[in-house]
Amino acid sequence: MNSRVSIVVPVYNAAECIADTIASVLAQSYTDYELLLVDDGSSDDSAGIIGKYLSDRVRLLDNTKTKGAAGARNTGIEASSGRYIAFLDADDLWMADKLEKQVRFMEKTDAAFSFTGYEFADASGHGLGRVVSVPGQITYTQALKNTTIFTSTVMFDTEKTGRDIILMPDVKSEDTATWWKVLKAGFTGFGLDESLTLYRRMGKSLSSNKAEAVRRIWNLYRNVEHLGRIYSMYCFCFWAVRAVARRV
Repeated sequence: MNSRVSIVVPVYNAAECIADTIASVLAQSYTDYELLLVDDGSSDDSAGIIGKYLSDRVRLLDNTKTKGAAGARNTGIEASSGRYIAFLDADDLWMADKLEKQVRFMEKTDAAFSFTGYEFADASGHGLGRVVSVPGQITYTQALKNTTIFTSTVMFDTEKTGRDIILMPDVKSEDTATWWKVLKAGFTGFGLDESLTLYRRMGKSLSSNKAEAVRRIWNLYRNVEHLGRIYSMYCFCFWAVRAVARRV
């Protein structure tokens, strides 16, 4: 049975952090994986750094033109050979047993879609002690009001979902839109409530991130999910409270 995990990493000007991210994959106790790093038109030395790690399990894919995070991830998905698809952002880090525990969890629960807990980290990759817990299960209507699914913790079993449904739309917050799309199709998300990922913050403006997050989530409610204004406001209130709570 194919139990390979295809790890998809979009890369754009990530020279500052990509070596650490790759190292966290190479340190995995679960060894049946391929690492697909998709360079999305970087102007720094990201490709040169990645080139030092290339092997039969580590591949560099080059988009012919910049496609953004969604397009880069889709390039990786389309090139993947594994049964499982896992996403990892270029600045995040995994615990050494992340893949092993998550694959076993999915086998045990018969999950098509899973995610795990995680911890916020500083730019150096040091955990800050702020751990985000996740629910045991989540449905579409629950996910509309919850920020709990973090991209670098997500894994799909494509023997159950297929690959087409996890291809990401070209919208802002394409990852959240994808989780909702999968859940809306009738799949349930299963949460492994253990911190297995470090969410590294690379010094971006917190205030601008907050404002942009509000614009993005509202756009998803109204223009992607086509929710009514009142129901969108209802979901947004829950989303906002939980978004603040996970950073406290």
